[in-house]
Amino acid sequence: MSNQKELSSSVQADSIESISTIQYSVFSKWRKRYIVGLVALAAWFSTLSSFIYYPSIPLISKDLHLSIAQVDLSITTYMAISAIAPSITGDASDIYGRRPMYLFTLGLYLIANIVLATQSSFFGLLLLRMLQSAGISGAFSIAYGVVTDVAMPSERGSYVGALTFGITSAPALGPLIGGAISHSLGWRWIFWFLSIVSGACLTAVMLLLPETARGVVGNGSLRPPPYSRLLDLPGSTLKTSTSSSESTPMKRKRSFPNPLKSLTLLLSKDNAAVAFAGAFLYTTFCCISASLGTLFVNIYQLNELQAGLIYLPFGIGCSLAAITSGKLIDRDYRIMAKLHGLSIDRVRGDDLRSFPIEMARLRSVFVPLVVSVVSVIGFGWAVEKVAPLAVPLVIQFISGLAIQTCFNATNTLRVDINPRAPAAAQASSNFVRCTLAAIAVAFLQDIIDRIGVGPTFTFFGCLCSLSGVLFVIERKWGMKWRLQRLEFT
Repeated sequence: MSNQKELSSSVQADSIESISTIQYSVFSKWRKRYIVGLVALAAWFSTLSSFIYYPSIPLISKDLHLSIAQVDLSITTYMAISAIAPSITGDASDIYGRRPMYLFTLGLYLIANIVLATQSSFFGLLLLRMLQSAGISGAFSIAYGVVTDVAMPSERGSYVGALTFGITSAPALGPLIGGAISHSLGWRWIFWFLSIVSGACLTAVMLLLPETARGVVGNGSLRPPPYSRLLDLPGSTLKTSTSSSESTPMKRKRSFPNPLKSLTLLLSKDNAAVAFAGAFLYTTFCCISASLGTLFVNIYQLNELQAGLIYLPFGIGCSLAAITSGKLIDRDYRIMAKLHGLSIDRVRGDDLRSFPIEMARLRSVFVPLVVSVVSVIGFGWAVEKVAPLAVPLVIQFISGLAIQTCFNATNTLRVDINPRAPAAAQASSNFVRCTLAAIAVAFLQDIIDRIGVGPTFTFFGCLCSLSGVLFVIERKWGMKWRLQRLEFT
């Protein structure tokens, strides 16, 4: 009897030890990097599709006999669909997996680009830009879901930085590529270019991207369902007999994707604060981007190729922020853990229910926020007063660096506070920011014509400052609200 008790105790101890050492993710560091790199490439098209389009606006207007305002409407409709589509694809990727949604969205995007390159009507331009947006806009939200799948909280900042580096290179490269193509080959070749590179990305996803959704494959050790293994390389997903809670998928009822599910996240105070803080910054970001080509062509008398080049400082600033802010976010995490006497679990990942993640992620956000406000206002008045071209270009670099640093902090925090549905959480935020940005861009040219460039961007600078108020609120009450919300879900 005594031996049986000892044996039972030994087995129980071994079981507990086994469960306690289950990895957060079975993917190696190298494999995590290539997974994040691949989804960053897919998400890159979401941003690239906007920025590659801007320098060609005057040419499209001339070729299709449209006003600038009419062509700008194609930007507004693109953003409007970008606000809605991720609510469906994000929720679907949390339920059914990342792979099938990437294959669907990239396939739809490829078709839209091919048809856009061949059409010649205003309504065709509007409808196909909407289809293009419906296909690719969800890639951004799904990518953040992938980062949450494979990266522990203590290392997540660096992976978010790597993800956003791919995405934020679009503001630098997109206008340059778009300006060069439209200047030499015509605006239609912009869409042929997107067709070629997105087709290559779709092929890479088919062959190389494993399923990572924790609701489907747990920590990556379980074999995905047949629909997610389609065209997957043999052996790309490990199969194991481990049955602990860490390796088995989260119990989730399979249902049809519901766009309202992600929107209901906005009813929680902590999610709403983070979403609107990011939305105010994103609206400013989009208005700067959408106005650059027209402002500089008209005021500084630039051609299409030169108009593409003026986006470089802004894009380089964004890309630099992606590199530096990821390390900063991870450093703040370690500092906050040390201040609260908490150890960092580098095997299973930390339990954020007892960790002040809001304090950690927003620890270093206020300095770049102040820089964002000042640089946005300064940009508006530099253009208003027709300062030497170098002045607004330098200010663009500074504003891109500062705004993107704030973006990375809010995007990382958003998936941290929604571990069960990270892609849906990103989609809910996407709805808010794209809706506000679409409205702002739709009226941007009229506002500039009425009150001038300086006052317009003074308004947007003040809008950025509202994000600071929400950051303070989130730091003070966010953890309390988060725990209350998770208790009832």
